[in-house]
Amino acid sequence: MKSYSYVAQDARGKQVKGKANAENEQEFLEKMKERGLFVKDYGEEADSSSRSIYKFSTKELAFCCRQLSAMLTSGLTLVKSIDIMRNEQENDKAKAIWQDIYENVQKGESFSAALEMHRGSFPDFLISMVGAGEASGSLDVIMTRMSDQYAKENKLANTVKGAMVYPVILAVLCVVIVIFLFTFIMPTFMDMYEDPSQMPFLTKVMKAISDFLRNQWYILVIIVIGAFFGIKFALKDPKTRYKVDRMILKGPGWGPLVTKIYTARFSRTLSSLYSSGIPMVECLQRASAILGNMYVDEKFEGVVDEVKQGETLSAAITRTEIFESMFCSVIYVGEESGALDSILEKTSEYYEDESDSAVERLVHMVEPIMLIFMGLVIGMVVVGIYPALYGAMEGIEDE
Repeated sequence: MKSYSYVAQDARGKQVKGKANAENEQEFLEKMKERGLFVKDYGEEADSSSRSIYKFSTKELAFCCRQLSAMLTSGLTLVKSIDIMRNEQENDKAKAIWQDIYENVQKGESFSAALEMHRGSFPDFLISMVGAGEASGSLDVIMTRMSDQYAKENKLANTVKGAMVYPVILAVLCVVIVIFLFTFIMPTFMDMYEDPSQMPFLTKVMKAISDFLRNQWYILVIIVIGAFFGIKFALKDPKTRYKVDRMILKGPGWGPLVTKIYTARFSRTLSSLYSSGIPMVECLQRASAILGNMYVDEKFEGVVDEVKQGETLSAAITRTEIFESMFCSVIYVGEESGALDSILEKTSEYYEDESDSAVERLVHMVEPIMLIFMGLVIGMVVVGIYPALYGAMEGIEDE
């Protein structure tokens, strides 16, 4: 999607300036013509390819879907509902997006097609659900489901952020304490040694670290920055990303906890999609993609192929060995009873509660590791400076 800035004249002869998104120049000119504007001058924005697209957060999506659901349920037309949404936006970029959606829907475009024009701003999942709602004539119901969906996603994200506050503070405190000990405390005690060759091996190691942090700290900064960008670059490689994603899901200790979080998101998404009348194959593709894990994506390619060939969903998912056996059994019961959508919804509520507990347990796993690391560093410093302190005490006694 390209962005064009333009100077045009409307039917009243008034000069209008603005921006519009279009796939190409021809589509842009057609849009201007449909709006009743005579374009005097226009040009593609030079930084349009590198300019970041405004992406709605889960909190904003939950709010927008809730508002649209309420307005549509109360009897307002879709065009009027979008017009109200446009006027309620406080962010200029968000307002411009809703303005474009409003104009396109007003000209006869479907709501899903208007959202499709802003694919980078709205998730594919929402666009698919809106399309299903329009096809079934239940857009208000779909908006309610989407509101619940994004509200729960936002709650989970806030739970993770809130739970990580203490470990992050603890990690920062560890780094500050280590730097303080090695740059201020260690040098003071090192001066007590008249003959550096008499230092114990551990003390020599501590002194070398202290000298490095005091005199060559910039090398450490370069290493940290290099490691950051190196990891970021490595994760762009599909093979490396695949291995990392697999480790996240299969790792000892945290693997089962991450699985619960994935199960909650997958079951909620699959329930919303399937209950909206979207074909099962597309449901699986959309629901697995929302997890953002390459290992899961690869496994679900096989699931999709098996389902296309007539295999039951429960059997295909069981063979992936991603989800718990209980979840696979629940899917089997849903298939046999013909109530897969309702059973998935109830299961998602159970696993959402479990995912909250999983996040807390993940954080509790990090806390003792930080404390042990900080204790080891302080212990090593004490052991390193103890001979010097002990020697100084003996010197005072001899005097």
